[in-house]
Amino acid sequence: MRNRYLDMLRAVATVRVVVYHLTGWTTLTVVLPAMSVMFALAGSLMAASLDRFGVWAVERRIRRLLPSLWVIALIAIATMLATGTSSVNPMLLLWGFPLDTPEATGWWMQGLSHTWYLRDFLWMVLLSPLALPLYRRFPVATVLTPFLALLAITLTGVTVPPVAHGLALYGGAWLLGFAHHDGHLERLGRKRLLAIAAGLAVPAAVWVLTHPGPRGYDLNDIPLGNALWSAAFILVALGCVRPVVRGHRVLTLLNARALTIYLWHVPVIVAVTQWGERHGLPVQGWVGIGWRTAVVFLLLGVVTAAVGWVEDLAAGRRATLLAGRPAPVPVSPAPATPEPVPSLR
Repeated sequence: MRNRYLDMLRAVATVRVVVYHLTGWTTLTVVLPAMSVMFALAGSLMAASLDRFGVWAVERRIRRLLPSLWVIALIAIATMLATGTSSVNPMLLLWGFPLDTPEATGWWMQGLSHTWYLRDFLWMVLLSPLALPLYRRFPVATVLTPFLALLAITLTGVTVPPVAHGLALYGGAWLLGFAHHDGHLERLGRKRLLAIAAGLAVPAAVWVLTHPGPRGYDLNDIPLGNALWSAAFILVALGCVRPVVRGHRVLTLLNARALTIYLWHVPVIVAVTQWGERHGLPVQGWVGIGWRTAVVFLLLGVVTAAVGWVEDLAAGRRATLLAGRPAPVPVSPAPATPEPVPSLR
């Protein structure tokens, strides 16, 4: 049975990511650390899949992840080659299986700047068959490892590969997803969870306030503060809050098309913003944000309807133009009226 509360969290996080990239409002990163929440939810679902399917859960997750990426990658690669901003080289093959950051040139450098998420997601999926047993044997030490690694990276200033930095930054959220699936958060009790969350949120706030980034208090620019604050948020959201959420078609649609929305929202935002700038339209302030929001959500809906069905095929579902539409109930033919039996009298 689907957990509609988790569906709601994923849907809200997806919308928050789109709104943040539209507006640049740094407050949103504090109110809802969406990327960490998405990694935590994915970690919980990955643990459930491993328990059900074993190591084959890796194949199932990859199969659901890659086709939607291939669609936008094929369009991007074709555009880059046609415009001469890129040449045929082995780095383009990473779009097929992004173990490292794939090459993007020209306009697509900005339009695909957010695909680091799929790279980190892929690595966490691949490592989960090893990480889950390790977590179940040494839960506290395993959860603390990425946070301690990020602390060491931050304090020493050492430069590490982007994949390693991503695992340190978001690996804790993924492991807290394991804790959620195994029921460890619930067994800790609300009071203890709130105390741990406060113990993480206070140093996070202190670090963020004393180490602002180039955009002020945007958590995306402050990795250590981001990881600690996100962990506190996840403990409360997954361990303390358990509302009853009813199923709704919008909720189903957003979850069925979450990957498509994530992949395409940045190219759409970049295209709309650049079009507005070329035509002398305001792109900032309430007027600029207002018209761009309307146009972006309209175009994103069109794109999602056009290519979102790929997610259905990847998940083994029947492809539909608009996910969430209830399937028609087959009408059984009325039973035939039996012929009257002639009287023998």
